[in-house]
Amino acid sequence: METESKQQILERREEIEQELVDMLKETESDFTLDHVRDAIYNEDDNDDMMKVVAMFDRGGDASELSNVLELVTDAWNYFPHEVLGGISPAEKLLEYHEKQSK
Repeated sequence: METESKQQILERREEIEQELVDMLKETESDFTLDHVRDAIYNEDDNDDMMKVVAMFDRGGDASELSNVLELVTDAWNYFPHEVLGGISPAEKLLEYHEKQSK
C-alpha cells in the first residue's frame, strides 16, 4: 500500500463507498453501507473481514467473489477501525510515514 495524503485517502474512501453501494444493489443484499462501515469499525475477531464479504455473497462465480474480495479489502484499508483509534489503516500508515520523516 503506497502512502497517500489525507485528501487522497478521503477521496478514495468516497469512491469505495459508492462502489459498495453499487455492489450491494447488484447483489441484492439486505445489508447497507452503514452495516459494512459498522462491521469494519467494530471489528474484534479475525474473521470479521469475512463477515463483510458474506454480506455480498449470493453464490456467484469466482470472478464475482474476486471482485467482492478486492472491494472489501479496499474498504477494510480505507474505513476507520475503532482499534486504530477511529482511523483507517491507510491513515495509520500516513501517520507512521509522517513521524518517520521528522
